[in-house]
Amino acid sequence: MTFNVLETPEVDLVYDVQGPLPTEGGRPPLVMIGQPMTAEGFRALAPHFGDRTVVTYDPRGLGRSRRRDDRTDNDPETQARDVHAIIEALGAGPVEMFASSGGAVTALALVTAHPGDVATLVAHEPPLLTVLPDADAAERARNAVREAYEARGFFAGMAAFIAMTSWQGEFTDAYFAQPAADPAALGMPSEDDGSRGDPLLSDASRPITGYEPDFPALRSASTRVVIAVGEETGDALTGRTAWATAALLGREAVVFPSHHGGFAGPETGYPGQPEAFARKLREVLG
Repeated sequence: MTFNVLETPEVDLVYDVQGPLPTEGGRPPLVMIGQPMTAEGFRALAPHFGDRTVVTYDPRGLGRSRRRDDRTDNDPETQARDVHAIIEALGAGPVEMFASSGGAVTALALVTAHPGDVATLVAHEPPLLTVLPDADAAERARNAVREAYEARGFFAGMAAFIAMTSWQGEFTDAYFAQPAADPAALGMPSEDDGSRGDPLLSDASRPITGYEPDFPALRSASTRVVIAVGEETGDALTGRTAWATAALLGREAVVFPSHHGGFAGPETGYPGQPEAFARKLREVLG
């Protein structure tokens, strides 16, 4: 694996390349992106593609990619420009892409702006609150997570986030009538750790969940766009956003093994089924 740095006026983008460039066998590179997950999140999945050239990266301001623009927000259109710059630096486009969570939102923005960059996109559970019939209620639930984090720190915010993302179905009055999620009940400390800059729990990633895709542009793009959803996700938030996004693209979501992090290994604390997930991804990529 080679470690690379793409320097731009705003950020030093760090990306890793596993395998040869130019690629062997005529297959394009397989680019894996997440948000706020960095390249480390694909450690369990990437080895199952040892016959492919796999590219992973750290989004700007996260992991090893150092920002110089004095900003902390995670904007999908800005990150799409970053991924476009990396694909240009590879000199091997159009690529195939697997994109997870907020990375799937970035990937949809990339295909909108640069459809020639990506031959096939597998977008796994993009957390697009804007596509939901209960979008206003979902935003209210998202605001409650941020409020818990700002008031009581990381563990309170994470407990609220888990409650939000595990809730099945629309965010009804019953959801908002629940008592505040207790970190101790989830095996986490109850003390305020003092942090307020977490990219998941603060407002830094609001542009991700609030992104409004250009569905006509996506439907007409040369890119083959596949929306993926975990079989265990059910009617939880990102399952609903995946099905709704697929419907707005005029197609069905494709069911993958496991849950929202179904490609992850035990090192994450929320292991999925990376081997089975990799088999399904190969099948979908063709």
